[in-house]
Amino acid sequence: MPGVPAFILRRLYLKGSLHNREDGWGFKLKNTLGAGYARGLIPVSVDGVEIPMERSFFDNEGAETSFTDVTDDNTFGLKLNREILIYFRGEPLEMGNRKITMGFIVPGLGTLKFDFNDDVAAGRELG
Repeated sequence: MPGVPAFILRRLYLKGSLHNREDGWGFKLKNTLGAGYARGLIPVSVDGVEIPMERSFFDNEGAETSFTDVTDDNTFGLKLNREILIYFRGEPLEMGNRKITMGFIVPGLGTLKFDFNDDVAAGRELG
């Protein structure tokens, strides 16, 4: 089954968007690769520690959607040239550089994973 290399998927991450929130932390993706969708999401990990799916959400054009709600019938859309906020409820991240790993289950491509490293932005909340 063909895949998409992680170095290409890494372009989805909006550099500098890793931030703490009042209720946890988050980051943004911006799709400049091409329209697509996922029928499933895999747990995100921070520095090798997996975040429970029930604490993982994304902002779907103003509507909160849990990672656990993504299915064949309720997909995770990645519209071209649009930003999407990914966020996690719980403890904020410690300041410093963090390695985040994320993945999608994409029809015809299977499971696609990528990671990125970034510093947690100090003193700002992006959404």
